[in-house]
Amino acid sequence: MSKTHLHIATPVNPIQNATNDYYLTRQNEMESNVRSYPRKLPLAIAKANGIWVTDVEGNDYLDCLAGAGTLALGHNHPAVKQALYDVLDSGLPLHTLDITTPVKDAFTELLLSFFPKDFVLQFCGPTGADGTEAAIKLAKTYTGRDNVIAFSGGYHGMTHGALAMTGNLSAKEKVGNLMPGVQFMPYPHEYRCPLGLGGEAGVDALTYYFENFIEDVESGVVKPAAVILEAIQGEGGVVPAPAKWLQKIREVTAKHDIVLIIDEVQAGFARSGKMFAFEHAGIVPDMVVMSKAVGGGLPLCVLAINKKFDAWLPAGHTGTFRGNQLAMAAAIQVIDEIRTKDLAKNAEERGEYLRSEIKKFAEEYPCIGHVRGRGLMNGIEIVDERKPADRMGSYPADSELSAAIQTACFNNKLLLEKGGRGGTVIRLLCPITITADECDAVLERFKKAVKEAVQKVRG
Repeated sequence: MSKTHLHIATPVNPIQNATNDYYLTRQNEMESNVRSYPRKLPLAIAKANGIWVTDVEGNDYLDCLAGAGTLALGHNHPAVKQALYDVLDSGLPLHTLDITTPVKDAFTELLLSFFPKDFVLQFCGPTGADGTEAAIKLAKTYTGRDNVIAFSGGYHGMTHGALAMTGNLSAKEKVGNLMPGVQFMPYPHEYRCPLGLGGEAGVDALTYYFENFIEDVESGVVKPAAVILEAIQGEGGVVPAPAKWLQKIREVTAKHDIVLIIDEVQAGFARSGKMFAFEHAGIVPDMVVMSKAVGGGLPLCVLAINKKFDAWLPAGHTGTFRGNQLAMAAAIQVIDEIRTKDLAKNAEERGEYLRSEIKKFAEEYPCIGHVRGRGLMNGIEIVDERKPADRMGSYPADSELSAAIQTACFNNKLLLEKGGRGGTVIRLLCPITITADECDAVLERFKKAVKEAVQKVRG
């Protein structure tokens, strides 16, 4: 191919006057069908700062997707950028496998300060899915048992083992021979109780059900190696676990020497209003999977392990990219900002404000069936209130309207994603640095989008 046919641009020298459509067309030609976000958020991003992103045409958007929760401090935070500059200027190697460096040592000590003294860290391949795989392998290694209990609505990644423990069926339907030995159990849901009870009665029944299932000698399932769950389900539709339910799971797993693995990949690092979402229940898991925000926007995955369960032999779980020095340096700054700026409190207060305002708006627009979440991990379930409610008073989900709302949000320069059953839960994953004024801007654009979508879909 001659040079005249090449269309190469660098971030500092973009193609002049190129449009979003230009880049999206090229992406469509050059990338696999597997791409997902560009189908719902059709823009080409040129630059970003904090909660704001700007496309190649100069349009500014409020970003309430934030890398699916990865960008705790938003885009291009000055402290994170400076940390990256410092590493690059220092001569530190950028790739070290799992060989230590001063940056890794400092990061390890800092992250362990959030866990009990008897915890150690394992650096995994740079995705949450690999951390999940490592945790399950280690639980099986320690216990000598094979089965795992996971929960409906949970999401733990797209690799074979992680996908086997994920509730969503669409990704599984054409992929056979996933990891065997996974037993799914119902997860409490305030709006759509899986037992059809709702309220405290539903939580109490599910709490009893878990304990009875483990201890019933006629349950039909042998004692598992591990129980894995999210303290707040993210992709499953932003579903917080009730404290009493989590506490019972911790009690029962400890009693029976079953490894309790908490997946904090999306909820961790102050997003829920606490450093980790499991802290809302006052429990301590045996293993904690961390990714997304732990790397300050760069790929990194870390598994925190109670030393009792650290049964690995050397190289029992390896990965070429365990030593991302840039990510560790960025992470130190993220944690420092969380601590010094009390960003957990900011997430708690801003999240409560967003939920309270959307609940008020729902009185006018009852297609918003349920508003839930903790901190800045918020879900807005879209329903068809014109149809009959179920026995708990919950209306059927409305996937058509939720998709229209997401599109209307995009047209109003608000980026967000859907989740939950049928993709009917609008999710707000704002950076935990969001200000009061930015919250109001998000609300203004969201409300306008809902009104436009309802008018378009329902007339």
